[in-house]
Amino acid sequence: MAVEINENRMDYNFKAHQHLEERDVHLDNKGLYLKSSIFGTSLGGGSGILLGAATGALSASWSGVQFGALAGLILGVLTGLLTGALTVRVGGRTGGVSTGAYTGMLFGAVLGGVLGIFIPDSFRASVASFHVLVLDVLTQGRFETAVLLSFLVSCIATMVGAWVGGRNLEARNLSKAQSPQ
Repeated sequence: MAVEINENRMDYNFKAHQHLEERDVHLDNKGLYLKSSIFGTSLGGGSGILLGAATGALSASWSGVQFGALAGLILGVLTGLLTGALTVRVGGRTGGVSTGAYTGMLFGAVLGGVLGIFIPDSFRASVASFHVLVLDVLTQGRFETAVLLSFLVSCIATMVGAWVGGRNLEARNLSKAQSPQ
C-alpha cells in the first residue's frame, strides 16, 4: 500500500514538473510574442489604412475615403496585434509562412464576422444613403455586412500572419541532420 502511494506521488510530481516545463517554453517566447505583436500592429495598421481607404473610395466622396481609412487603421491595428500573437502561439519558430497565413486567414474571418454582426443598423442606413449600387448590396443586411467585414479583416490577418510567420522561422541546421544509412 505504501508503495502505491509513493508511485502515485511520483507520478503526480512528474506531471507537475512536466506542466512547469511546458509553461517555461511559452515564457521563453515572451520576446518573440512582443516583437511579433508590435510588428503585426504596424503592418496591420498600414494595410488597414490602405484597404479601408480603398473600400471608402466606393462611396465616391472624400469623407468616405477618410472614414474608411480611419476605420481600417483601427481594425488593422487590432487585427495585426492579435494575429501576431496568435501566429507565435500556433507556429512559434518552426511554423513558417504557410502556418502564419492559414492562422491569420481563419482568425481574420472569425474576428471580422463577429465584429460585422455588431455593426449598428443606423450605420448601414447611412451607408445606404449614398445610393451607390455596390454599397447598397454589401450593406443590405447584417449577414452581408458581416461577410464583407469578415473578408476584409481576413485579408489583413492573412498578410500579417504570413509575414510574421516568415520572420519568425528559424533556418534548420543541416549539419545536425542525420544522413540516411
